[in-house]
Amino acid sequence: MARPRSEGSTGSAGSTGARSGSGTGSTGSTAAKGGAAGAAGSTGSIPAPRPGGRAEARRAAQGKAGAGAAKEAPPVTGGRAAARAASRKPKKNVKKIVAWSAAGVLVLIAGTGGAIYFKLSGNIKTIDSDAIAKDRPPEAQADANGNKPVNILLIGSDSRGGGNSDLGGGDAEGARSDTTILLHVYADHKNAIGVSIPRNTLATIPPCKLPNGKWTKEQKGENVLFNAAFEVGGSPDGNPACTQNTVEKLTGIRVDHTLVVDFAGFAAMTKAVGGVDVCLPKAIFEGDINPNLPKKGAQILPAGRQKVEGQKALDYVRLRHGLGDGSDIGRMKRQQAFMSSMISTVKKKGLEPTTLLPLADAATKSLRVDEGLNTVDKLMSFALSLKNIDLHDLKFVTPPWRYHEANLDLVKPDVDKLWEAIRADRTLDGKDATGQQPDAPATPEAPATPEAPPTPTPTAAARTTTAAPVKVAVYNGTTVNGLAAKASEALKAAQFTVTGTSQAKSTNKATTTIEYGAGQKANAEKVAALFPGATLTSTSAAGVSVVLGKDYADANGGAATPGAPAAPAAPAPLPSSVTEEARSADDDICANTTYGSGG
Repeated sequence: MARPRSEGSTGSAGSTGARSGSGTGSTGSTAAKGGAAGAAGSTGSIPAPRPGGRAEARRAAQGKAGAGAAKEAPPVTGGRAAARAASRKPKKNVKKIVAWSAAGVLVLIAGTGGAIYFKLSGNIKTIDSDAIAKDRPPEAQADANGNKPVNILLIGSDSRGGGNSDLGGGDAEGARSDTTILLHVYADHKNAIGVSIPRNTLATIPPCKLPNGKWTKEQKGENVLFNAAFEVGGSPDGNPACTQNTVEKLTGIRVDHTLVVDFAGFAAMTKAVGGVDVCLPKAIFEGDINPNLPKKGAQILPAGRQKVEGQKALDYVRLRHGLGDGSDIGRMKRQQAFMSSMISTVKKKGLEPTTLLPLADAATKSLRVDEGLNTVDKLMSFALSLKNIDLHDLKFVTPPWRYHEANLDLVKPDVDKLWEAIRADRTLDGKDATGQQPDAPATPEAPATPEAPPTPTPTAAARTTTAAPVKVAVYNGTTVNGLAAKASEALKAAQFTVTGTSQAKSTNKATTTIEYGAGQKANAEKVAALFPGATLTSTSAAGVSVVLGKDYADANGGAATPGAPAAPAAPAPLPSSVTEEARSADDDICANTTYGSGG
């Protein structure tokens, strides 16, 4: 594959200034048009476009002064023509898209209530699930409380189709991912981490589905950049499934949900919450927003703390030049600061109807999601699962990287340790957040664990009801070795047929669980007679399985059988290249918002 276009596609980092990324585009006219579309209705309108932009700069360079000025349209007379003009919807020009925190949006959707359920659900667009690769990382297992980690891929697209080039969005068709964040919500649902993946990272793009239904071949090499995955197929809407496939191959982490957030909706959402607090180390001018302009231009954003919304919020999160070395690394830091501040704003406002209704409308209009989140009730259920994440326990990081000419390489083995820690549900400080927390309160009704013989003795009822052979698989859901073999002997003594023993994928089961497939409930109840206190759970898998929990280990003295498989080792501590650059959502908004010197 040829190197993606330098205009936005590579987003080359560093002080070379060889290329101008999509973040340097003339967001003035583009943002105004996109923002107005997304902010219609209760969210208000986006300010009129500023003069300038790439299109005007090109015309000026060609000696066509004034060609970029908008021509006045002839006035619309009264009557039906006027009514049609007033009610006509804006054309769906391809929008610039920037990613922001799904957590803040979804929590608010949770409070909208049923009155506007169908309206909001009708806003949501669904991503094609058939385009997700079949060869994927394994799905995370639930912990002792039924919770499991969730990985959400947030994509912001820089689309260039239609007539967007005249608005300063570039000359080429198609779309690329302008911003990509992998948000990992730990199984305890009290911690989360967002990993910003630099768009100009060298990457391997696995086979991806094209609009015509065919699949591409794997692409790799020094000309293949991460953000080109979104461009595969050349669709004006981009290819989020291909980006998801690429992230899964890059990280070894299974993505549970994917969301694409559009430019106009972003602008409308910032207005719906009444603006977001940000901070800049120096003032920003029109020439910084669009370096193609031949002049410094007017001041757009002052230095210091300020509240931004709509167009100015877009300028802040898309700003690349004028600060630090003008790289995407600095821009990602500002985006992380913005997301942190917006989530803080949402939390402070709470679930007030005056905030909820316009924000929920703007959010759902701006989202393209996978099938697992494509209705309001699905979004609501997911949003409610995030409500206990404290700002300090929401972290943002950039994976360890180094320059590779104008682009980036992820540094091994440091980055592999980051992916490993996330897969193991370990926080940046090494805490196990799988959900089996040591300070978790015990169930009030739970009696003290009674003394029990090393191996449960089958009751007479169990013996008489197990005359017919019942096949059972046994899994050790704890870190105590040898439990599966011990339970296997008890089952065999009770005339059950044990089909195999092994370690469960999750090793923090609190209570033994008897899992059964269709038509196996009666057999599962017979098996449960051997494991006092065990719970029964129906699954889609065939047969009957016993997943041993800590209760069984306690009742059997925690004894280990020689030769039994050891529990998985904890991942290695994360390197300082990851932990030192981490940002908490409650950090000072003026801190860590640039990278490099210059500007």
